[in-house]
Amino acid sequence: MKSRFSIDPFLAKLFLAVIVASILPAHGTGATLFSWAANLSIALLFFLHGARLSREAIVAGAGHWRLHLSIFSVTFLLFPALGLLAGPLFAPYVTPELHTGILFLCCLPATMQSAIAFTAIARGNIPAAICSASASNLLGVFVTPLLAGLILAGSSTGDAPISLDAVGKIMLQLLLPFVLGHASRPWLGAWVAKRNRLLKHVDQGSILLVVYTAFSASVIGGLWTTTPPSALLAVLLISAALLALVLGLILLLGRLMGFSIEDRITLLFCGAKKSLSSGIPIANILFAGHAVGAIVLPIMVFHQIQLIVCAIIAGAYARRPARAGA
Repeated sequence: MKSRFSIDPFLAKLFLAVIVASILPAHGTGATLFSWAANLSIALLFFLHGARLSREAIVAGAGHWRLHLSIFSVTFLLFPALGLLAGPLFAPYVTPELHTGILFLCCLPATMQSAIAFTAIARGNIPAAICSASASNLLGVFVTPLLAGLILAGSSTGDAPISLDAVGKIMLQLLLPFVLGHASRPWLGAWVAKRNRLLKHVDQGSILLVVYTAFSASVIGGLWTTTPPSALLAVLLISAALLALVLGLILLLGRLMGFSIEDRITLLFCGAKKSLSSGIPIANILFAGHAVGAIVLPIMVFHQIQLIVCAIIAGAYARRPARAGA
């Protein structure tokens, strides 16, 4: 019971970074140095992810096109549609920046590590999960900025800061290192595969740097003076309601599509989760000059909720009786 409801240590570090940025925000030359360090660490992170990605795993899971199409439909169609439709309902209860952050959250790709890990715990289709989660993150480099531009343009925020220049920066900072890393796999793949702890440290360290830098700029711009506690509570409730609705629709979709239990598990964990490690760097580029700290806050809240809920669901699936011959 304790492990089900404990706070993810990384999330605790994230909120600690927010507290430090609120008390001691980086400014001037320090802010510039932190920004450069964050950008370089994110590039290194995607390079290592590219070097780690196995082509054999991609080939093993790529053939299940109906499952992948269903997952991508949930990630890039259902989520944004729900955000756009529900936007007028929750807009009065949050600030414009938090509203933008919730809509941006709906446009993000799926997680990689946790989606695959929960699928493995629940005894789902692991090769398909690896293929789908990896493809979702690559597609997110292109799709997320375009979706965010369309959603924000059609929302009550009236804010659409997405430009082709921003998309180009995302490709340069995220996609190019990933491709270079994957091209180096024949030489570095085995070395990276044996160093999961290194990848974990780079993953968490890069996100902490980006969060601290983004919140420092937002705090200096008056983040906490313009964000009431009631708006933060509203973000928590909206995130929980959004996740619950999507989980229910995914379960219904899996049955309508006639998927096996293993494929329904993969659909659930790859479709309902949103990527913090991709979302924060993309937001940092797309919303440069805006209140990035407030915009990424819904991602952090949703991330913690999805970890707790998906851990409970994965445990329930793991306790089901094994099928004969499975």
